[in-house]
Amino acid sequence: MAKIEQTTMKGNPVNLAGPVPEAGDAAPDVTVVDTGLAPVRLQDYQGKYILISVVPSLDTGVCDAQTRRFNEEAAKISDEAVVLTVSMDLPFAQARWCGAAGVDRVITLSDHRDAEFGEAFGVLIKELRLLNRSIFVLDRDLTVTYREVVQENTSHPDYEAALEALRSLLQ
Repeated sequence: MAKIEQTTMKGNPVNLAGPVPEAGDAAPDVTVVDTGLAPVRLQDYQGKYILISVVPSLDTGVCDAQTRRFNEEAAKISDEAVVLTVSMDLPFAQARWCGAAGVDRVITLSDHRDAEFGEAFGVLIKELRLLNRSIFVLDRDLTVTYREVVQENTSHPDYEAALEALRSLLQ
């Protein structure tokens, strides 16, 4: 695991929990909650290919665009894969946002309770208790095959690289 200590939010340095899993590392088994407040473990998706889109908050422009983009792409991929969006937003806000945005293919999950995902994946912004914009792609055995930790949180991730990483697993 690599340790990324700092990124930026609107140009201001922020500290991450670290360490961040690298390609080849086993993904930490974490528990988050779904929009109905039910606990969901990453292990629940074992056997599927997983793209995890991590956003600070769905109610911001880049996070909105990122989640909508992956929702569109999720409609085009095999049932062997799942796209998850993880944020610190409350589950109620996630459900409301998805309904208003017409997002129905991405599964939104909240890390608001314990920040377990952010701590385990090393992407918790300590000062803000938000998650750093990141992408993780996991194989069926929950091994990280791709990761991107966006250095400036107001920037978009490399959508094409993440989608290619997922597509390469589906071949």
